[in-house]
Amino acid sequence: MKKIFSRLDKYEIRIRKAVNSQMHGNFSSIFKGTGLEFADLRTYQYGDDVRTIDWITTAKGHGAYVKIFKEEKEQTVFFLLDMSASQQVGEQGRAKIDRAKEICGVMALSAIKESSHVGLYCFSDQKELYLKPNNGMKHAYSFILKLFQTVPKSFKTDITEAIRFTLNILKRKSVIIMISDFQDEGYQDNLKALAKKHDLVVLHLYDDREINLPELGLIPIQDTENNTLSWVNTSSKRFQKGMKQSFNDSKNSLEKLCRQYNASYLSISSTEDFIPRLVELFRVRK
Repeated sequence: MKKIFSRLDKYEIRIRKAVNSQMHGNFSSIFKGTGLEFADLRTYQYGDDVRTIDWITTAKGHGAYVKIFKEEKEQTVFFLLDMSASQQVGEQGRAKIDRAKEICGVMALSAIKESSHVGLYCFSDQKELYLKPNNGMKHAYSFILKLFQTVPKSFKTDITEAIRFTLNILKRKSVIIMISDFQDEGYQDNLKALAKKHDLVVLHLYDDREINLPELGLIPIQDTENNTLSWVNTSSKRFQKGMKQSFNDSKNSLEKLCRQYNASYLSISSTEDFIPRLVELFRVRK
């Protein structure tokens, strides 16, 4: 575990340096928007963020109004981490789940250093691990230790139920960082509800071979989540095109949904250096 903590510390230092040098801001920009609760309304003024407009009040025809928020003393950052079988795709040590744990670990460590309360829910189609939000470095070490030690019991995915669990346990507005490959169906309505209630960050993980599978001819492919086996011709241009199209359609649909409900979206390959990608996220949210 010492190697893991050392690696996460190095990641966090790289992020802080990048943020400070490129944006002259501070690391907490990733958590912008958290710890805020509605306080009052006032009339719209030029330069106000249109996302703060209260459309219900404005629609009454007495002018445009924006919401005023006050900062809460404590903010919560909650991680939703997909541990289903599809997350195991990738090279040994560089699978999607490996990257997911590293991203989760370094961001949790950073959030705790910003005095946030940090919680975690690891899921498949059931609860794999739940850590109640807490703060302090003792909690950080326990968080990372349990995160990296957790081995999922189930191969399947149920994003809908994971979101429902989160909506039930988090009563106050929090930053939700959801890390998944989103290879599931029917979760969109719950994701919308999550984005409306909380400050949602969606990190969409993928493996390059899910887009560009090597041309190996006719090979068997096993779906570990559904325990099915199918044969595909990987050298077929139609198959290759279909893979790319399927991924791009899914990605574009998820990104559009996030944009529509003011959630942050970022896609990350399991094989790339994710630090610059997280810095990009800070820049967008800032």
